[in-house]
Parts: sequence; C-alpha cells; structure tokens
Amino acid sequence: PYVNTIPVSKQPQYPGDRELERRIKSLLRWNAMAMVVHANRNFAGIGGHISTYASNATLLEVGFNHFFRGHGKDFSGDQVYFQGHASPGIYARAFLEGRLTEEHLQNFRREIGKEKGLSSYPHPWLMPEFWEFPTVSMGLSPIMAIYQARFNRYLENRGIKHTSGQYVWAFLGDGETDEPETLGALTLASREKLDNLIFVINCNLQRLDGPVRGNGNIIQELEAVFRGAGWNVIKVLWGDDWDPLFEKDTEGKLQKRLEELVDGEYQKFIVEGGDYVRKKVFGTDPDLLKMVEDYTDIKLKKMRRGGHDPEKVYAAYKTAVENSGSPTVILAKTIKGYGLGEAGEGRNVSHQQKKLNEDELREFRARFGIPISDDQLNSTPLFKPDDESPEIKYIIEKRQKLGGFIPKRDRGQIKINIPTLKELDEFRKGTAGNEVSTTMAFVRMFAKLLRNKEIGKYIVPIIPDEARTFGMEALFRQCGIYASQGQLYDPVDSETLLYYKEAKDGQILEEGLTEAGAMSSFIAAGTSYSTHGVNMLPFFIYYSMFGFQRVGDLIWAANDMRCKGFLLGATAGRTTLSGEGLQHQDGHSQILASTYPNVRSYDPAFAYDISILIEHGLRSMYEKGDEVIYYLTLHNENYSHPPMPEGVEEGIIKGIYKFNSVKPDRNKPSVNLFGSGSIFMEALKAQEILKSQYGVGTVLYNVTSYNQLRQNAISVERQNRLNPDKENDTTIIEDVLANNKDPVVAVSDYMRIISDQVAAWVPGGLISLGTDGFGRSDTREALRKFFEIDAEAIAFTALYSLYKNQKFKLSEIKKAIKKFGINSGSKNPWLL
Repeated sequence: PYVNTIPVSKQPQYPGDRELERRIKSLLRWNAMAMVVHANRNFAGIGGHISTYASNATLLEVGFNHFFRGHGKDFSGDQVYFQGHASPGIYARAFLEGRLTEEHLQNFRREIGKEKGLSSYPHPWLMPEFWEFPTVSMGLSPIMAIYQARFNRYLENRGIKHTSGQYVWAFLGDGETDEPETLGALTLASREKLDNLIFVINCNLQRLDGPVRGNGNIIQELEAVFRGAGWNVIKVLWGDDWDPLFEKDTEGKLQKRLEELVDGEYQKFIVEGGDYVRKKVFGTDPDLLKMVEDYTDIKLKKMRRGGHDPEKVYAAYKTAVENSGSPTVILAKTIKGYGLGEAGEGRNVSHQQKKLNEDELREFRARFGIPISDDQLNSTPLFKPDDESPEIKYIIEKRQKLGGFIPKRDRGQIKINIPTLKELDEFRKGTAGNEVSTTMAFVRMFAKLLRNKEIGKYIVPIIPDEARTFGMEALFRQCGIYASQGQLYDPVDSETLLYYKEAKDGQILEEGLTEAGAMSSFIAAGTSYSTHGVNMLPFFIYYSMFGFQRVGDLIWAANDMRCKGFLLGATAGRTTLSGEGLQHQDGHSQILASTYPNVRSYDPAFAYDISILIEHGLRSMYEKGDEVIYYLTLHNENYSHPPMPEGVEEGIIKGIYKFNSVKPDRNKPSVNLFGSGSIFMEALKAQEILKSQYGVGTVLYNVTSYNQLRQNAISVERQNRLNPDKENDTTIIEDVLANNKDPVVAVSDYMRIISDQVAAWVPGGLISLGTDGFGRSDTREALRKFFEIDAEAIAFTALYSLYKNQKFKLSEIKKAIKKFGINSGSKNPWLL
C-alpha cells in the first residue's frame, strides 16, 4: 500500500530535542542556499544546487544527530555516500561544526588559486581530508556502496579487520535509479545478507528536468524492484499531519485514492493551493471530503511528506539498523526545493535554481526563522551562532557521542615495507626456449606473490568470471573463492586437482559477469588504507576491452578517491586475440588509460618487464605512498622470453630501453625500431629482414609505456618554457636517442596515436604503425597483415623512412613493394 511501512503505534520515542534540531536544520538550509546564491551573484554561471539539499535536509540531519558514526580510535566509523548535489548542505553543516570557515563557503566552486575554496561536489582528490566518496556521477554511488559493504564482510571473514557494527549508508535520488548501475547489483546485497547496508532514496519525484515517473509512481516501482531483489523495504511517505486521516480511513478509501494518483499530479500539489489538493485528492468521494471538512486550505497545503518528518525518518533508520539478514532501502517521499516557495519548490526548474530575488529571500528567511535583518538580506550573509549557543553545543555533543565528524577522510598513509620479492627473480632469467604468453607469465608470478608470507595475505585477486580464460584456475584451490556462507555443495570437479573451491575465508573475489561490480570491489580494496587503516593490494584482471571502455566512469571515480592497485588488461591488443573479433579486440585501452591523470599504464613485452613493473608498483604505492593505479596490458600469444638485459630496470619503469642493435653492412644506413607488447616480436623479425635482405642496421628499443614518455616530455617542455634563462632539460626520449638522428618506426598493437604522442621529441622523425579501426576474426598472421603491422610491413616502413631521409633509392622501394606483396591501391584498414 501507498502508506508508511511503520505505523504510528510502532514508532519509537524520538531521542533528540526536536525544537533545537529544527532551528539547526533551518540554519543549515539558509547557509546552504546562501553560499550558492552568493557565488552566482559574484560569478554568474558558476553553478551549484539548492533544491536537492532542501529536499533531503531532514533525512541527513536525523542521520548526523543520531546514527552516522565517525572514525574513532578503534573503530573505522560508518561509510556514508552522500547525494552529490546536496554538497552545499554538507558544507553548511561543517561550517557550523567549525570545520570549515566562512571564507571556505564564500569560495564555493572557486578552487584555482584559492587555498580555502570548496569543490563543486564530493571529490576526495580535491578535498582529501574531507570527502571519502565521489558520488555525483549518478549511479556509481549505489553500486560502490553495495560492494563496499560486501568488502567490509570480506575483511571480517578473512580475519583482517573487525568490521561488525559498521554500516554503509548510501543517499541517492529516485531519478538516479534510472542508471543501470544503481539497481544492477541489488541481488548481490541480498544474497550476501548485507544487513550492514542501508540505501536512503530521496524520493522527491523529480529528475533534473521534471517528474521521474510523471505518468506512474516511482516509489511503488522501486518497492517492487527492491522487494523482489530480497531487500527489506521501508516506506516513509506521509508526515504526522496525515496520521489522523489514516486513522479515520477505516474503509481504505484514502489509501486507494493516494495509490491512484501519479507522480506528475503529486508534483503539482506542491505548487497549487490547498483548494486544489482538496478537489483532486479528496473531492472524488464524499467520505474523503468529510475527512477534511474542518481542514483549512492552508493546512491542507502544508501537510508534510514523510521525508520531512524527523520522527518518521528516525523510526525508519532505527528499524533499518536493527534489521538482520538483509539490506534495507528506505523510500522517503520529499519535495524538491522544499522551502524555496515560488523560487522553485516542486517546480521543473528546481534543479537549475541558483539565485533568489529579495522577495524570495525574505520568504525563505521568514519560513525558517533566520535572524538576518532586511538591510543584510540582499548580501545573503552566512549565519553561525556563537560557539556557546545551544545549537552549536548540541551539534558538537551529538557528533562527539557518535565518534567524530563525518564526512572525514583519514589521510594517514599506512606505509608498509615491501619485502625483497625473490619469487620474481626467475622471471628475469627468460623462459629457456619455452613459449608462454605474458598473461601466463603474470599468472605464475602472481601465484607466487600470493604465497609471500609478508604481503600475500593482503593481496585481493579480483576476476569477473574469466579465471579459466586467463589460466588462473589453479588459484581456486590455492586461495579459495570468497563465499560468505562457505561452499554449500560438492562441486562437479571435486575429484580433480584444480576444483572449484569456495570458502568463507576465500581470498579471490570472483565476481561473475560484472566488470562494474569487480571495479567496485577494486575501489573498496584499493581505498581500504583510508577507510579501514589497512593496506590491501588489489589485482583486478579482466578482458582489456572491458576495462576503460566499459567501466571508465568507475575507474575515474577510483582516481578521484586516490585508489591504489593493479589493473591487468588481459588478452590485450587488436591482433593477439585471434578469432574473437570486433567486440573483444582491444586496440585503444592504452589510449583511454592516458586520459586518467593518476594511472601509470604499460604495455610490457616480456615476463621480466612485468616482474619489474609489479615490484616497482608495489613499492611506489605502498612504501612510498603514491596514490596511483598501475595498468598493465597482458597478451595471450605464446613466444619465448629472453633473459633481462643488464641495466634496463630503470628504462622499463620510465617507458623505454635499448633492447639490442644490429650493425649495418658497409655503406648501408641504419634505422631505429620501437616495439611494444607482443608486436615486439614482429619488430624482431623485421630487424632480421632488414639485415639479411637489405644490409640495413637497426637499433631496437622496447617501449613499455608511451604514456609515461609523454608525461615526462610535456613536463620537461613546460619546465624549459617557464625557465628560458636556464639550461634546457632533455626528455627521456631525447636522452635515449642522444646522437642518434636515424628515423624511427614505432609499432604496437594499438592505434597509431599511442606512439604519435612522442613524435615531437624524436630527433630523426617518427612513423607510427598501429591498429586503427575495428578488429575482426581471423588468425594473428592475417590480422597483422591486414593492419600492416607484421614484420614485412615494419621492414618496408623502415625502408620507406630511409628513402624519405634520402638514404634509400626510389627504385629499391618499388622493388620492396613488389617483394612484400604490398597492394598500393588497397583501402585504409581503419576505413573497412
């Protein structure tokens, strides 16, 4: 029924001072509004939102005063995902708490050059001591909250951290539930019995542009979804003004009428007068009209919705935290822009409201009793009572009782010593002629790292149901797959050596077919140093095509949260995954990775490259404390891996090192080759062709990261530009190619733009070869010929680069075209 889940008879006694809390909430409403209005008066178009916080102030304040527990000495506190558009209200509360100054609030959305500016929304990267979770990219907060709650249980069940009694709260809007990520993981929460998880959905019935379900009822729809997914559902729809009417409704006529009305109509009730409400709600039946015959139009107009009634909200929260065995969702009905009156209460423009005129400010001031004089009104000043006032003392006392302030991010870097990883030594010796893929090499070294007595316990393997694809099934028995209830069945392969083992203390998070869920687990693990004071070491391995392309927004959120860990894009490259075709063949994840400021991305060719990068990454993130993510692409093509050349460790990390060189025949030219990933082997073959068939010499470089090289280059270029009176620094590329003016041919299994990034700093000029265009199904040989990155194409391009430098004859180039079977009239592969 479209009524409150908790009847009046079961409402607990409210533990707070209602009048004092009302005054505090009124001050918060004013200050949240004032900071946005002030900012937009001074800087037109700077933006901000008033109406979201106006609608959920009561929902938040009941939590702040009675439920949200802060970070104590022996307790990590609750994890609260605040609705992103409500950030002005959170800032307003921190102002009254003394955590933010008036200067902070006056510089809302002005961070450049402002030491005390405030970010637009919750951004831990920008306010690292304040915000914990970035939540304004809608839909990400709910799924991250679900996997955070599950990760808390994971820590508990593995004996790493005591998390009992710790709640995860997620505040979201009803319009936000349109996002697939919002509702996509609900059954995980019920399946895992996550009674430490509470969703509070602010059902103001409005999206950004208008009603959520103008012709329907979003609250009833959401109840069906959540109840069907196994959640405990609590509806908070009607304030105490409605209680007498429901008591009179012995025949259920009022209940029936309220269920008939659609959201578009409920929105209109807000902007119309009480006479309209009387006619539309009660005027359809004489018995309903009789119920409100002694109600004035003003009283009908002011009857509160449940989300604005602290006692109703408190009852819901108390029931939620006492619920056992399932997650809880609270569907709280509110009004968007509550208190804004004509300026935007319940109107379609509410979300975009940034300014109020003098009359609107006067109405707002009067409605909430703000002690601001008429002559001050136009300047929309902030108001904070004296520190000894009852309001401030009440706020501080309540937060102290609950363990401290929220939101608050613990920036204490819990650094750990990474031991000497002797288990990686063997991978630096080569494979002695045995052919393996870089994916296989990684899996073998990963299995060894998991056995490390000092750090193995803290590694979190995360896989979206592709473990067998990547050859990781041996880890099932070694580490076990995390299952909160243990293994309740005898697996079909229990008689085999590598059987499917689930365990309550299992280490592997095998998430099923959900990269978004797996990434949410990665975020929970990679930020545990902040949320739990424990360094967990997540390794998320997945089909490279389904990382940055599919869950790029979550990876961006991870960056914002200063997350740490390793992303492993397996089966990477446009041509190494033969047969799979367009949807699976990745030729651009390295490009996408380059757009994330604190992702260090690499395309290693050999096992020793990977071993160096993993050890360096561990030391960088967990010893040094760098708040970055390492992205390594792994390939599934088998070939023999050489031993690591002497002294290349630094080059592997910086992004390039000299692999070998072949001297030219007498009077013959030389060329430079840049190879990456599995295509490095084609560059090796091209080197042989150039020498044996043309006498051309080569210097072959292994480029592990064009992105790292570009970051170095633009940093050096900027430094030189800003310091013209000083001797110029040189880039890594320039240092490596010092005194080498020969042209460069760069080839990778990625789009040409990946190597084009460094073209400006290559002295002899650079020609890029890559895999622009769609992938398709075929053999590796056919694919590489098609994309013009096979050994013959590389060799021919090297000859062409020499011709362009007047070191090779045109007649010889024409012969090479014929010899290599090149169709000069063929179409560009990226257009096919």
